[in-house]
Amino acid sequence: MTTDPTVFAGPPVLARASADLPEELPRGGDIPEDLDPMADGILMQHQIDWLADKSPLKIAEKGRRTGITFAEALDDMLLAASARTAGGENVFYIGDTKDKGREFIGYVAHFAKVIAGELHPIEEFVFKDEQPDGSTRDISAYRIQFASGFRVEALSSNPANIRGLQGTVVIDEAAYHRDVRAVIDAVNALLIWGGKVRVISTHKGVLNAFNELIREALAGKNGFVVHHIPFAAAVKNGLFRRVCAMKRKPWSPAAEAEWEAMIRRSYGARTAAMRQELDAIPAEAEGAALTRVQIEARMRAGVPVVSWHREDDFKNAPDHVRKADALDWCETVLRPILSGLNPHLRHYAGEDFARSGDTTSIVIGEEGTDLVRRARMVVELRNIPFDQQREILYYVFDRVPRLTRAALDKTGNGAYLAEKASQRYGSLVIEVHFSQEWYRTEMAAYVEAFGDGTIELPAHPDILQDHQALQYVGGVIRIPEDHRFKGSDGLDRHGDSAIAGALMFFASRQDGVSYGYQAVGRDDDRQEADFEDDEPQGGFRRHGGLW
Repeated sequence: MTTDPTVFAGPPVLARASADLPEELPRGGDIPEDLDPMADGILMQHQIDWLADKSPLKIAEKGRRTGITFAEALDDMLLAASARTAGGENVFYIGDTKDKGREFIGYVAHFAKVIAGELHPIEEFVFKDEQPDGSTRDISAYRIQFASGFRVEALSSNPANIRGLQGTVVIDEAAYHRDVRAVIDAVNALLIWGGKVRVISTHKGVLNAFNELIREALAGKNGFVVHHIPFAAAVKNGLFRRVCAMKRKPWSPAAEAEWEAMIRRSYGARTAAMRQELDAIPAEAEGAALTRVQIEARMRAGVPVVSWHREDDFKNAPDHVRKADALDWCETVLRPILSGLNPHLRHYAGEDFARSGDTTSIVIGEEGTDLVRRARMVVELRNIPFDQQREILYYVFDRVPRLTRAALDKTGNGAYLAEKASQRYGSLVIEVHFSQEWYRTEMAAYVEAFGDGTIELPAHPDILQDHQALQYVGGVIRIPEDHRFKGSDGLDRHGDSAIAGALMFFASRQDGVSYGYQAVGRDDDRQEADFEDDEPQGGFRRHGGLW
């Protein structure tokens, strides 16, 4: 990170300088006088990532004392000190307490001194806040004026007339504001003239407006970019090393482990509070992610759910017998359904793999002109050998009209089929390795779709049960590993269609893949060639499958 010396100028003359302020005004958390935030090794990776993100709308979902306010103050100092031609503008910081505002403005003053080489005094003033009824109330505030003509102001509480502000607005500890939703709605007006909004907070419960804002962001509904910064990530990025440097104490891996353990132990039995404040997991985020009422409201009758189940000895049958049996089932059961799909709409696929015990679930959905993703068929395969699962997947994908993207489970045994499909269909296929981050982002978006009506599923008891099995586990939505139940066929299920549905929805949110099409003749209605090698034979199938 570098600075442009042409951007800065000398400090203005103020009526009341920082030397006149009360002694309790902190100097940015008592940071060392010579601390240069631009020096190598000072900023941690998550702070660097936050500063590098120039999105007009961004959220820091963080654990306690992970340094995001520190980084934001640096960014805001550079912004306000910059000339208009360099993109400078005013910054308004809105904390949840007066102390937060004083600490923030202390950071800004320190950075101005160290980076710009100028002492920018802090001015204490009264912000006249106009109320909806026309009256005014006084808000205690602090500001630093820069020669650029811009300023950083730290307000002690939510102003009612925030719509009148222009520039970058920083809302710190947003979850603890009196009405964060109203504040965010108000500052969005700043975007009209090129302003920016930064929302920073730890959590305060799953039903808090801050958590709702994050869920909407992860679902792609409000334009905010989310930075997830739990305490453990900050420690990994060097938080304890910085603590040791500040305290002039030696660092060691053992000391770091004991320090983090000590902090976590301090919460005692209050594990929910510890997870919320340190791990950025909102309290009460446990239990079912969807209610039965929510799921049934998005179910539609008449959508086929078909299943093919074979006994264990089927895997030992000759290859031509297994292949013929699978092709016969495809021709008899799947072809009529596939031929009824709308050729004018984009289609997406999601597949959750299982070889034995659970069931492989393939969900084919179409995207309507109203942007609702409607499941049009669900294929379930139980105890089916790898080769036949591959053949059936090819059969389906080769005949789905305008198949735009497909997301396949590549975890564990699923890696084989996901890799084969990727080799056959190229970038149309997304191989998904399930991770904590994938669940946190994509399952939140899927669950949100039930609330806003952008998903439809078959009305079927197994589909219902699978989606009821979606639980908050450690703050993310997934199927608990040990959560199994009996399906309508009396066999075990593990929420298979819910994962496949989420993968279909995930695929529909990615950029599509366009292919040129070349007609290929079909000499035999049964098309046994569809069950042959994976290698391309030239051209493209009429329905979009690479051949």
